Amino acid sequence: MKLQQNGVVSGVRFIASPNCDWRPNPADIRLLVVHNIALPPGEFGGDGVIALFTNRLDPAAHPYYASIHPLRVSAHFFIRRAGEIIQFVPCGKRAWHAGISSWRGWEKCNDFSIGVELEGDDYTPFSDAQYAQLAALIALFKTVYPGIDIVGHSDIAPGRKTDPGAHFDWQRLDGLSANK
Repeated sequence: MKLQQNGVVSGVRFIASPNCDWRPNPADIRLLVVHNIALPPGEFGGDGVIALFTNRLDPAAHPYYASIHPLRVSAHFFIRRAGEIIQFVPCGKRAWHAGISSWRGWEKCNDFSIGVELEGDDYTPFSDAQYAQLAALIALFKTVYPGIDIVGHSDIAPGRKTDPGAHFDWQRLDGLSANK
């Protein structure tokens, strides 16, 4: 893996999300936020996440979709259970993944973070392939953005978010995440 000048990581599938904009300072990336997502909830392997991040979610396809289809959200990366990485937003742009958030006194974490969604939920252990791919992304970003912090969504939005959840094993990252 290599971060190209256009902000896209080589060797991963890229599907452009319209749900992004320019960061206030594209060089100011100091946080990687780990999330989980499954659409429909508790179901893995479908295209619901891709549809949500590209504003193509059909509200009639599942009862849960009716309430979330108007959302305009994205993440930089989505790691499927089998380990496939899909990138939706170039790293130099601001993905809309963190919402109301703060880290170490800095507000609006979307401004200075990279969002990585793992296909999963708070109730299911993540796969070995997901941990391997997440570790590879973290290693890359620790080289490109020295000093980057690695946190869960729950760390930057406590009380509002619980992901990546109790089944996420921070120790599996073998020292790549010094914050846990």
